Amino acid sequence: MKFTFVTLFKNIVEGYFNDSILKRAIQKEILNVEYINPRDFSSSRHNKVDDSAVGGGAGMVMNPQPLFDTLDELRNMSRNVHIIFLTPVAKPFRQNDAKRLAKKSHIAFVSGRYEGIDERVLEKYADEIFSIGDYILTGGELPSLVICDAISRNVDGVLGNSDSLEIESFETELLEAPSFSKPEVYKNISVTSEYLKGNHSNIRSLKLALSVCKTKFFRPEQLLKHRTRKSYEK
Repeated sequence: MKFTFVTLFKNIVEGYFNDSILKRAIQKEILNVEYINPRDFSSSRHNKVDDSAVGGGAGMVMNPQPLFDTLDELRNMSRNVHIIFLTPVAKPFRQNDAKRLAKKSHIAFVSGRYEGIDERVLEKYADEIFSIGDYILTGGELPSLVICDAISRNVDGVLGNSDSLEIESFETELLEAPSFSKPEVYKNISVTSEYLKGNHSNIRSLKLALSVCKTKFFRPEQLLKHRTRKSYEK
């Protein structure tokens, strides 16, 4: 799987791949990461990539020329590249998207800055547009990394134990049950006793009940989806 980050600020992104799971995946050549700076494609004298907004308004907007030329070059180099833009005014990114996109061979993330990207760029080049939440960030680099990480975990070979993918939150409508590590008692606080008895059937039942409780508290809309699906299956 190849990831291309189209960004003005490579340093923000690059450090994330210097440790842990994704570093090992790159070393094993399961993942490949590259960076392209639209400023390198600017035709202006001072390599500008932004300009004032047409129609007025505060702030600057990334203008089309550098990104048009950047993305034309990217598509010329890789015909199968899947180009994703990050913006708060888009559909939410979900776990199902991560699993689906993990089957792609090459994904490019275009990170906006300033007040955003000229809409003509999105209309011409976007294969998909995602939001990671209803809030505003200073740029698209962090959302790009969030989505890249979520996709990468679903690429074969990236995780040491792929079975862990099957029990995580959002694989079903329910949130994942609480987890505990050893020691069983720490500072007089004990692990839930049923976890210690070795009855795996009872443990599964308890984990399901705890998942329901956690989902009801944190994400009640997910619990409603779960109950609706169960009722439909009957």
